[in-house]
Amino acid sequence: MIPQNLIEIMVHNAQEVQNLLAKDHAPVVKLHSKYGKAIWLLSELDPVNNIAFGLCDLGQGNPELSYVSLSDLASLRHARLKVPMVETDLAFEGKYPMSVYLKAAKSNKRITEDDTILASLAG
Repeated sequence: MIPQNLIEIMVHNAQEVQNLLAKDHAPVVKLHSKYGKAIWLLSELDPVNNIAFGLCDLGQGNPELSYVSLSDLASLRHARLKVPMVETDLAFEGKYPMSVYLKAAKSNKRITEDDTILASLAG
């Protein structure tokens, strides 16, 4: 579901956190539900358990930093069409630290990529 080069960055970010070199990483990948409002901006990955960390927004007005199983997301299928429900937005580029996306999401009650909003919170 996620290109290998992005997985490598996410694994590296997770290793930095584990080695107490933790930083406020920018999101590396954006996943979204094709048929719903759910969005995940992910920055770290534990490759052993296939668990990612990032900003999770299930479309219910309460985005939060959390962990998510990439295996579980990859297994989600549309009930009738039987096609994958979650896909990667290959055009996404995380320009700001995760804390900025979190602040913007909390104030908007959903993840936003609005550069004006994000830039105003980055300062």
